[in-house]
Amino acid sequence: MPASADPHAPDADSLGEPQPRPAPAHVVAAAVCAAAGAGSPATLALVLETDGSTYAGAGAMARFGPGTTQLGWLSGGCLEPEIARCAGEVAASGRIGWMEIDTRDDAALLSGSALGCRGRLRLALLPVAQLPGVQAPLQAWLDGDGDMRWSIGQDGRVALGAGAQAQAWRLDAAAPGWMSVETWTLSSAARPQLLLCGGGPETPMLLPLLRDLGWRTTLVEARARWQSLAALADTHRADGVAAALVDGPSYDAALVMHHNFELDLDALDALSATHVPFVGLLGPRRRCEDLFRLLTSAPHAALRARLHSPVGLDLGGRGAEAIALSIAAQLQAWRHGRRT
Repeated sequence: MPASADPHAPDADSLGEPQPRPAPAHVVAAAVCAAAGAGSPATLALVLETDGSTYAGAGAMARFGPGTTQLGWLSGGCLEPEIARCAGEVAASGRIGWMEIDTRDDAALLSGSALGCRGRLRLALLPVAQLPGVQAPLQAWLDGDGDMRWSIGQDGRVALGAGAQAQAWRLDAAAPGWMSVETWTLSSAARPQLLLCGGGPETPMLLPLLRDLGWRTTLVEARARWQSLAALADTHRADGVAAALVDGPSYDAALVMHHNFELDLDALDALSATHVPFVGLLGPRRRCEDLFRLLTSAPHAALRARLHSPVGLDLGGRGAEAIALSIAAQLQAWRHGRRT
C-alpha cells in the first residue's frame, strides 16, 4: 500500500452519501482533500477556542457536507445540527462563518437543547471550495511530515502549513463581536510513527485501533502466514527491521511482536542502535530476560531505559483482543505524557 493511502478515507464518489459518523482527525483531513479535489460544496469546521467542559479541544475539526454528510464530531452530537446548518450557509456563500456556542450558564442546563454541559466553543467554518491547494499541506500532515499549523484572521486571511507545504488564502469575512484577537493560531502535532516488528494474532485488532488514534503504522513482516495483514498498515515492508530503520521515517515507537525468539532478538539488536524512544516487547518477563542475556552489553545498555516489557497496560482479560487494547492504551498514555 502506498504510504499516502488511507483506506478509511472516502473517495470523491461517496461524498454525497448522508452518513454522519465519528472520524479521527486524519480521516477528516483526508475527506477535506477529497472534497477539495472534487470541487464539492463542503465546509471545514475548526475549533478556535474552548472554555469549561467541552467534547473537543482547540484545533479539533470536522467536515460538513456536501449535503447532509458529516465526518468528525465537535460535541457528543448535541451541537452538530446547528453547526451543520451554519456550515451549509457557509458552503453556499463562500464566506468564513463564525460560531460561539456557550452552555456555561445555569439556564442552559434545562432550556434550549438541554445539553447538560458547561462549556463554550468558538468555531471557524471554512468553505473548502474557497481553499484551492489545501490538499498539499493536508496531505503532508497525513503523511507524517510535521505539525499542521493553521492561522485564521478576523479579516479573512487564512493560512495552512505542514512540513515544507504551505498555502494562504484571503476570504470574505465579517468579524464576530466576541472575537478578541486579530488572528487565531492552531497547531496539531505531527502524526506519530509506529514500527511494528512482526505480525501475529493481535495485529488485526491493534493496527486499526492505532490508526484510529492517529498513528501512522509500518508493518515489517516477510513470513507468508502473516502477509494478509499488510493491508492494515500504512506501509508494509518485507526487507527486515534493520532496513526499515535505515531508510524509513523517524519512528516514535516500535513494537517487537514476532512471536519468534530469533526474529525478536534480531529486532531488539537493530533497535538498540537507534533513538526510538519507546520500544515495546511482547511476552512475559522471563522471555525478556532470556532475550537480554543473548544481547551484548552495548545493546543491552542502550535498550534498557526505553524498553517496555511486557508491553501493554494491565487492564485485565486474556486473548488477542485484550492484548491489542492494552498495548494501544499504553501507547496512547505514553504519547500524551501519562506515566505507564
